Amino acid sequence: MKSIKIVTPAALILISLLFSFTLIRKGGVQGKISPAEGIQQVLLILGTDTLKIQPQAGNFKVDNIKAGTYKLLVKTQMPYKDFTIAEVPVIDSATTDVGQIKLLQY
Repeated sequence: MKSIKIVTPAALILISLLFSFTLIRKGGVQGKISPAEGIQQVLLILGTDTLKIQPQAGNFKVDNIKAGTYKLLVKTQMPYKDFTIAEVPVIDSATTDVGQIKLLQY
């Protein structure tokens, strides 16, 4: 009987810890870049972590990334200028829309 009294609280603690990790949700970022042919590479940077994004026809959407304030960097091909958004907030369970990004030429 004594072992049941010890095992039951330990099992409840273990189950609650495992369940708490399922409550952690991640966010996302989306947007559109034009002209699409000017895009060389799209990066989302958070500290030392870098995520490469592959846009389709200029549209991009990234889901399931951890919350934080990212830097969005669009590396371009000539004659377009690189584009940066310094602060892109990603919030749990939400997708941040950076809107329409229009690349400028030199």
